[in-house]
Amino acid sequence: MDGVVRGSRWRVAGPVSVAAGVVAGVILVASVDPHEPGHYPTCPALALTGWYCPGCGGLRMTNSLAHGDLGAAFGSNPLLVLLLPLAVYLWGRWTWASARGERLRDPLLRPVVGGVLAVVFVVYWIVRNLPFGHALAP
Repeated sequence: MDGVVRGSRWRVAGPVSVAAGVVAGVILVASVDPHEPGHYPTCPALALTGWYCPGCGGLRMTNSLAHGDLGAAFGSNPLLVLLLPLAVYLWGRWTWASARGERLRDPLLRPVVGGVLAVVFVVYWIVRNLPFGHALAP
């Protein structure tokens, strides 16, 4: 019986480690304000191309969410805000499957979904840098 409990604890080590890393990152970004210039390096894609990448504004979004300001978070990076529930759902499914000793199987992990997400990211990347998409820019 003791071996089963110990084994089940080790099975969730991956999801628990990821959660701990995310929490540590959120605490850092919540305490070191990315809205103030000079606290974090410039996005390499922005520095090289002058275009906002799909992740630009993610640190400001995280800081705003950590301080409970959903409106400011959405203004910094709407796509990432909209994808957060998906990430939390998939993390929960991974944790549940790991605790049961199963492989994570979910319809959202099919290649076609990954392809659709890749297209969404590329379209978002382009549109947020066009004059009519300025509302999507951080």
